[in-house]
Amino acid sequence: MQSELETTFTNIKILKNAALADYTNTDTGGPADWLAFPENVTEVKQLVKFGNHHNLPITVIGNASNLIVRDGGIAGLVIILTAMKAITVNDNQVTAQAGAALISATKVACEARLSGLEFAAGIPGSVGGAVFMNAGAYGGEIKDVLAYATVLTATGEVIDVTNDELEFGYRHSNIQDHQGEIVLAATFKLQPAPFEQIKQQMDDLNARRASKQPLEWPSCGSVFKRPTGYFAGKLIHDAGLQGYTSGGAQVSTKHAGFIINIGGGTATDYLKVIAHVQATVLAKFGVHLETEVRIIGRGKDEQI
Repeated sequence: MQSELETTFTNIKILKNAALADYTNTDTGGPADWLAFPENVTEVKQLVKFGNHHNLPITVIGNASNLIVRDGGIAGLVIILTAMKAITVNDNQVTAQAGAALISATKVACEARLSGLEFAAGIPGSVGGAVFMNAGAYGGEIKDVLAYATVLTATGEVIDVTNDELEFGYRHSNIQDHQGEIVLAATFKLQPAPFEQIKQQMDDLNARRASKQPLEWPSCGSVFKRPTGYFAGKLIHDAGLQGYTSGGAQVSTKHAGFIINIGGGTATDYLKVIAHVQATVLAKFGVHLETEVRIIGRGKDEQI
């Protein structure tokens, strides 16, 4: 398989048994059997076609900011889209490839004097991931500003999917339900506004984020979805769980909704902390905390 991959994709960076901890925001995660870094849509299509032909499971990730990869790694072919990061402006629209940082898209919009993406100024995900999970913060969500997403379908077609067709919900789009679909780009419809107004709002939100969140530590961001009628962070705080630690993973003392890697943490440590938090909050308050973070891959005993 290695020689065939190398022969078929001489222009694509492909790694074997690559440690995904090098690419995740938690600094955890086992190896990918194969890890590919396409630079354009054609290369993505070629990789997907190759994987399907050889019955290789395919996993697509961006900058892995809202992701926990189990310590056994990921079987098959993992495609990282971070080399696909072009951002363009056309009238009142900003189009960003899936691998572009969402923060970068907000900066381009600001420089173009286009308002609407300010809420996302500090969200550390990729554009593709943001569409996939309808990322949001401070009262805004991707669904509020997305015109359409460009998607590679399971049949190999590249199509534009409208906001309505994506059926956005809380931290959800129907891309999550359609196996084999890959977000390639997103086009945001924004509104003209003065540069200083946009920048001030972005600066204010980033200052609020820095004052409340443990940005100085590796983490996967907000771990749990907001339960109806509650706030996950407050429930965890009220349960006395801040500072709870398993191995190198710890419930942040700065923001209870975050689990940080305080050094040498593993995905297994993260999963143990998550399970303990869920069990404790359920026992104390009768509320089940559902994870917002995406958890994928093999368990540590399943590594091949």
